[in-house]
Amino acid sequence: MRALHLVDVFATERYAGNQLAVVESDGSLADAEMQAIAAEMGFSETTFVESAAPEGARVRIFTPEAEIPFAGHPTLGTAHVIRERLVEGRPDRVVLDLDVGAVPVDVRRTDGADTLWMTQRPPTFGETLDHAALGDVLSLDEAALDRDWPVQVVSTGLPTIVVPLANRAALEGIDVDRAAYDRVTGDREAKNVLAFCPDPRHDANDLAVRVFAPALGVPEDPATGSSNGCLAAYLARHAVLGSGHVAARVEQGYELGRPSLVHLEAVDRGQTVDVEVGGRVIDVARGELL
Repeated sequence: MRALHLVDVFATERYAGNQLAVVESDGSLADAEMQAIAAEMGFSETTFVESAAPEGARVRIFTPEAEIPFAGHPTLGTAHVIRERLVEGRPDRVVLDLDVGAVPVDVRRTDGADTLWMTQRPPTFGETLDHAALGDVLSLDEAALDRDWPVQVVSTGLPTIVVPLANRAALEGIDVDRAAYDRVTGDREAKNVLAFCPDPRHDANDLAVRVFAPALGVPEDPATGSSNGCLAAYLARHAVLGSGHVAARVEQGYELGRPSLVHLEAVDRGQTVDVEVGGRVIDVARGELL
């Protein structure tokens, strides 16, 4: 039997945010077994902790359809489980050894609550894409996209196509056209599409986003730390919020009934952009895999 932990990540309360299953694995599970467990869970991702040393915990991440080298909410959620359940002393830093490399996660107080912050890998800024092509993917006319800013592939470990929209009506009107999505993503490594607008529901927040990755078995994701890290880098590099220094609150998941809050910090230093993504993690359940 293997211990199983369920947590909600980027949540402000239980049963919100993005669900994550964390399996205590000693490294003896075959790849096919891990993939089958992830499909059985049916969450955006399931993680497998193969070793739990806080200075370098080996972790693998699976969507229902594929293993991926990095993802944000699994990184934070798994670091929380390791800190609270698998090591002694509740350390304020846990470093995850992921396929993308070492990703440190730190605990600090944000908005009066313990919040986990991951330092993402230095971003790469890839090609810019045609606004109209992404309008077709999202079933939006061209006026719904904000042409003041580029549609661009950005990666901090998992490439994302970042799409600026004019307003929240456009964001809420998205209906992904799978054929158009496959045409755009088919020969590209980037399978995540993040659409954002500067028109959040709550005055305390700065942006609203939606993220889609049907090629990975995730039609829509309620909270996406990796793609939001790409967004943070994009916002800083293009000074979308007025400068190259970003401190933003992002809401996601409302269309799925899973309201989520993602904290972004980024600083454009010219040669690179420093990116941190933070959020709360809330325990939901513990059990065993039979």
